[in-house]
Amino acid sequence: METFDPTELPELLKLYYRRLFPYAQYYRWLNYGGVIKNYFQHREFSFTLKDDIYIRYQSFNNQSDLEKEMQKMNPYKIDIGAVYSHRPNQHNTVKLGAFQAQEKELVFDIDMTDYDDVRRCCSSADICSKCWTLMTMAIRIIDRALKEDFGFKHRLWVYSGRRGVHCWVCDESVRKLSSAVRSGIVEYLSLVKGGQDVKKKVHLSERIHPFVRRSINIIKNYFEKYALVDQDILENKESWDKILALVPETVHDELQQNFQKSHSSLQRWEHLKKAAIKCQNNIKNDKCGPWLEWEIMLQYCFPRLDINVSKGINHLLKSPFSVHPKTGRISVPIDLQKVDQFDPFTVPTISFICHELDANSTNEEEKEGNEAESDIKHRTRDYKKTSLAPYVKVFEQFLENLDKSRKGELLKKSDLQKDF
Repeated sequence: METFDPTELPELLKLYYRRLFPYAQYYRWLNYGGVIKNYFQHREFSFTLKDDIYIRYQSFNNQSDLEKEMQKMNPYKIDIGAVYSHRPNQHNTVKLGAFQAQEKELVFDIDMTDYDDVRRCCSSADICSKCWTLMTMAIRIIDRALKEDFGFKHRLWVYSGRRGVHCWVCDESVRKLSSAVRSGIVEYLSLVKGGQDVKKKVHLSERIHPFVRRSINIIKNYFEKYALVDQDILENKESWDKILALVPETVHDELQQNFQKSHSSLQRWEHLKKAAIKCQNNIKNDKCGPWLEWEIMLQYCFPRLDINVSKGINHLLKSPFSVHPKTGRISVPIDLQKVDQFDPFTVPTISFICHELDANSTNEEEKEGNEAESDIKHRTRDYKKTSLAPYVKVFEQFLENLDKSRKGELLKKSDLQKDF
């Protein structure tokens, strides 16, 4: 993927919002079949413009209204907020206290910077293929729980454009959940607890919850390659001392000796597993057992969620198909069938797709020489000429499932009404 030059962003955004942004699919998503009156009209959008000018409480009547405004403003970033009791762009005219956030998708935000204490390859905003595995595990663990433990059907996973992923749970019943219930769900999905000064952030009891077991099973598929080879978490004394701080002191001396004799993280991990079992057999000690190794695996690999993003109904989250102003990458939907193959470094940048469009348009103009075709007709298929196309397809598949499920619900309701 070519390098992105931020100084070109204003011009690139003009082209992107004019010819490439998938407005029809985007409106189809947030309108939810038009079942609830004014659902789209009461939705808050927020735009961040050049020089960090931030405009909240934007709202639009329809798709065309949204298109016009986005093409006029060319936002550097788009955030989506809640559906309110009134139109957000009229919130100043509503009497105090009456303007309330009523519904929103349940959202999750997972950011690589929250793993800085356990990844050795990068820190802060940097990512590489070695630490991206953390996001792969996070998607697998959280998505499995949302689907199997909670029964949520419509989950849209989106790459943030830089160093993380977002999830939008869009089931009708979920959008109505109170803040307290959202907090409960995030609490259920959180195992790593404690700030920077807390060394041991995961504490398991002897009775392991099925959610923890299933999460461990997912981590096991990645742990050896990710933690012991790529991150080399037991490479030297400095790195293994961090891990010894998580195990009971009774096994420290033995492990220090064995670690010094060993030649790789893989060998040292085997010693740690043996020590955990040996220490468990020493009846007096309840701090040991297989869960000792699991606690370390969880601390190093388990998803770290931003709790506040998920529990607040009025919390804003970056929109899919927004452009990241620093990397130029598009926030694209992730295909859940291909999570392991997803590579953030091959996600198209705005400059790349704009150049693809230019190249294609030049070829076509030479062929056509005919201006009769309407701009609209042209635009609806413009993104198809670029690397954005497969990602829009993933989004359309998600919308297809939402539609099917909505039709199913409506049929159920009409059948119930016939029975009376």
